[in-house]
Amino acid sequence: MKMLHMAAFILVVVGGLNWGLVGLFNTNLVDSIFGTMGLSNIVYILVGASAVYLGLTHKSDCKVCSAK
Repeated sequence: MKMLHMAAFILVVVGGLNWGLVGLFNTNLVDSIFGTMGLSNIVYILVGASAVYLGLTHKSDCKVCSAK
């Protein structure tokens, strides 16, 4: 489970950085690396799925939120 959590976290960070670049410089790094064909869509789907996974499992994984 830890590997899944780390992979999801990395993908969410990549997605956040990509949106920051889009907002600041109008540059889409994912499209630049993977092109506009279907591969970039797969990356976007994985980033979205990772965000949902982290949102659903955050309370049980987070040391601050689960501390009593």
